[in-house]
Amino acid sequence: MHHIMRLGAALTVALLSLTAQADIQQQLDDLEAGATFNLPSETLPSIAIRVPDVTVACGSETLIDGGGQGNGVEIQAEGVTLTGCRIRNWGTDLNELNAGVFVKREASKVTVENNDLQGSAFGVWLDAAPDATVKNNTIRGDATVRPNDRGNGIHLFNTTGALIEGNDIRQTRDAIYIETANRNRIRNNTMADLRYGIHYMYSMDNLLEGNVTRGTRTGYALMQSKRLTVINNRSENDENYGILMNFITQSVLRGNVVSGVSQGQTAGVSVSGAEGKAVFIYNSLYNTFENNVFRDSGVGIHLTAGSEDNDVFRNAFINNQRQVKYVALRTQEWSKDGVGNYWSDYLGWDRNQDGIGDVPYEPNDNVDRLLWTYPEAKILMFSPAVDTLRWVQEAFPVVKAAGVKDSHPLMSPPKLLEPES
Repeated sequence: MHHIMRLGAALTVALLSLTAQADIQQQLDDLEAGATFNLPSETLPSIAIRVPDVTVACGSETLIDGGGQGNGVEIQAEGVTLTGCRIRNWGTDLNELNAGVFVKREASKVTVENNDLQGSAFGVWLDAAPDATVKNNTIRGDATVRPNDRGNGIHLFNTTGALIEGNDIRQTRDAIYIETANRNRIRNNTMADLRYGIHYMYSMDNLLEGNVTRGTRTGYALMQSKRLTVINNRSENDENYGILMNFITQSVLRGNVVSGVSQGQTAGVSVSGAEGKAVFIYNSLYNTFENNVFRDSGVGIHLTAGSEDNDVFRNAFINNQRQVKYVALRTQEWSKDGVGNYWSDYLGWDRNQDGIGDVPYEPNDNVDRLLWTYPEAKILMFSPAVDTLRWVQEAFPVVKAAGVKDSHPLMSPPKLLEPES
């Protein structure tokens, strides 16, 4: 009898809980446009917001628990604001795009701010929803899950006009992934312990400003995109690549600081070809690199696969083990209007004290080219044979390989430009 009574009591509590949960969703569905609704300070199930122009806020003890399935919060109407919520335990199916907050394409002008999300699938997914604002959220992935099996912190799919600002994202796959998404602003986000900090694919006319990456495998992976404005970002102690550019054209990189990039390892195995490159540029043309700092890395800048016709001037290359790695079909001039770059290993002089070196800086020669082609030849680096080769190419410049030439090297690092207001 007592067993039956206890079972009945448990069923009653469960039914009451389900009723209360249903009541919350019903209250959300009954809101009028322009209303503000404060969720109670208790654990709640997944919710959907279907009424336009409402604000849904959470109390200090509110927890939205997704029950291990689907989305934690699904926003289906325009003009919605979701603020101050803790969201946990949503679904883990990446193929189904499970997300802590899923913004549907009909939900334009949504704001997702000041929320705390933690889960192994996507944090915030913007599904072609225009003019969204995602700001000041804390997003954490699941460190016990293999990085490639986690979702991205914030994922923009076919989204235009978004502002992604002031978010702190760690231990997801990529912090912010931008896919076929144009005219968005990605500003002042902090990202750490990731595969990629920011990852662009097939996107145009985006602004990337004031972001910081730390301890990622690649800070900024910019791929198959046009007209990106990449200004005043920082990459600190990332592995393999600080900035990776693949098929990027007509873009501007200005005021960025990349420091301490080292060759990382995946599962204890060194990543082939990474070498710790502050910047790696593959098949990217007609870009401008101005007033950036690339320092304390294995390679300052590596260009390959036809990455020619880029303007590179007023940058600082400081204390990189190799400043430039570049094999070209024709010599590339890295100065503009009589102003080149600062090179910490420049050995020239400045007799007229105008701040410009009197002899060009040419970082690569035939010996470098030989060693890149046959890495095992590095054992001969300090041998008389290598010294003889270097002397021959200086004495007979006709045999000199095409590469980078800075005709107007700076004698001191340029000051970083002030951020544009």
